[in-house]
Amino acid sequence: MKQNELRPPVGAKRDRKRVGRGDGSGHGTYSGRGCKGQKSRSGGGVRLGFEGGQLPLVLRLPRRRGFTNIFRTEYNVVNVGQLAVFATGTEVTAEELLQAGLIKFRGRPTKILGTGDIQHPLTVRADKFSSSAAQKIIAAGGKAEQA
Repeated sequence: MKQNELRPPVGAKRDRKRVGRGDGSGHGTYSGRGCKGQKSRSGGGVRLGFEGGQLPLVLRLPRRRGFTNIFRTEYNVVNVGQLAVFATGTEVTAEELLQAGLIKFRGRPTKILGTGDIQHPLTVRADKFSSSAAQKIIAAGGKAEQA
């Protein structure tokens, strides 16, 4: 096939509608605009969201306030109590947490929070620790290391 043999598929190209060119064309008289009214006039029509003077939906609903911080860091959060699934002396990293199903998102940094208790020593490597989480891990004889 050559470039000069390419053709658009049948029905893909249509002539534009030429309105206002007499009744014989099928698009004369009102030119597809119907009879009278705001939408039949030149420059007529209403703005987006206009409801004929009724209070628009956008104004009837309660407003959401504040803003979304686009620079916010989302963390994978794990509580100290959840680390009990690991055996004594295990080195807990993000990969181990992912395999254990304690975190879901691979790309996010991990933060260990202090809810719950841990009884056996673990070496925990994470991006961040809350102060209470670090204290509990150290009190159990383990290590809280920032990755």
